[in-house]
Amino acid sequence: MAFLTKAANRGSIPTGYNVDYSCKFESDNAESLYKDQTQGTQTTWTFSTWLKRTELSNSSNSYHHVWAAGRSDLDNGTKFYFRGDASYPENRIFFYLDNGGSQYLHGATSQSFRDTAAWLHIVWAVDTTQSTASDRSKVYINGELQTLVGVAGAPFTNPPQNSSTRVNDNGGVMYVGAQNNNGGNRFNGYLAETVLIDGSQLAVTDFGEFDDDTGIWIPKDVSELSFGTRGFYLDYSDANNLGNDADGSTEFTESNITSADQATDTPTNNFAIGNANLYFSNPTFNTFNPLTEGATKLTKGANGWETLSSTIAVTSGKWYMEFQNITMPESAMASVFPADIDFIALGGQINNYAGKVSGDGGISYYSYNGNIYQNASNASYGSTWANETNTMAIALDMDNGKVYFARANVWQNSGDPTSGATGTGAINLIQPSKPHMMGYAVYANNTSGAVNFGGYTPSSISSAASDANGYGTFEYAPPSGYYALCSKNLAEFG
Repeated sequence: MAFLTKAANRGSIPTGYNVDYSCKFESDNAESLYKDQTQGTQTTWTFSTWLKRTELSNSSNSYHHVWAAGRSDLDNGTKFYFRGDASYPENRIFFYLDNGGSQYLHGATSQSFRDTAAWLHIVWAVDTTQSTASDRSKVYINGELQTLVGVAGAPFTNPPQNSSTRVNDNGGVMYVGAQNNNGGNRFNGYLAETVLIDGSQLAVTDFGEFDDDTGIWIPKDVSELSFGTRGFYLDYSDANNLGNDADGSTEFTESNITSADQATDTPTNNFAIGNANLYFSNPTFNTFNPLTEGATKLTKGANGWETLSSTIAVTSGKWYMEFQNITMPESAMASVFPADIDFIALGGQINNYAGKVSGDGGISYYSYNGNIYQNASNASYGSTWANETNTMAIALDMDNGKVYFARANVWQNSGDPTSGATGTGAINLIQPSKPHMMGYAVYANNTSGAVNFGGYTPSSISSAASDANGYGTFEYAPPSGYYALCSKNLAEFG
């Protein structure tokens, strides 16, 4: 089931226009795009991008830059970023217009943005030649005009009339996904439909619209817009050149970005990923982030069970996911569990996993001995998968209240996920009426693993199989009638 509001785009409705690709950015890999700027219009421009965060700002990496333009290290420049630290724990979005130390605009959103399950659309439309001060810089989030507030003890200020920005500044550099290439302050997540309009302050409705039926903000086709001399359009459709400008202007240089960073998780088809909001005893300020690679990779920093759970829960339909040990965990669990299970919101290193506690409704397939764990007991089930990197899989049948587990495309316990109500080799869900999530848990320090819900995975894929609707990229084809956990499939089956 998808939780849809006017303020959050989950991509779960038909739009008439489909965004096919996005690009995954990971700060731990120093991934970004950049290009040298040449002289152009510095007073008037519009920037637009869709984004999906996969890591919240914290004390060790509190500035997550989405876009920046300027000189030197860009401490002084035009930029916006998510910030979450001891001073601003809310994970608000900060916006700067700066021309060499003169901070024309210095403000932030009044609300926080902590959702790592939904796509967000940001439009920043600037025209400092406007006579009305409030018209010179406009920020829209999911189609709604924002009222920025002052930060760091300074009041909010609009830019002076006719003031220049660092956009299209000859001798400067522009970055997507970073503040600069010298260190941190990078974005973690997915970007799609990243656009700069040179010389025009466009309306937000040039980039999106509210759906008539749901009121959700959805993308519009921007390919026919006039991008201007120095504008660009990054559609991320060329996996071998993700910095390519689809408008034909100067392309961006990829910094540690490869074809493996292309994703099909987009604002018109939102895939499940690992839920960064359900992690750890101190999720806002933890100094070690266990989730990387688009919230699909879990790396342990200490002993104790951590469960990477899906951002989407389901009440009906049949669903498929894959996962893989990376650094050979001896102790790992493949799990399904009700969305309201207690342990998932308590934090990490708690020595808990689905099925350990009687009545929690969870079911886990344990790598070490191949047993199934549920209701505080365990029983023989299938092959062990400790210390190996075979592709494992879960087939969750919510229509019949059953779950199946596979090792290297062999369904364990002689299971047949297509057997319906018969449930050949299936494990019966304990609480089938509740919304369920799928997940993967690891115990030991310095071990890691990855999940694949179909939109992106760091695991190596050799076969590139999809479900019957053509969604998802998997190692093995999902069983007949089972689908990738994404919003287009949810609209049909969820």
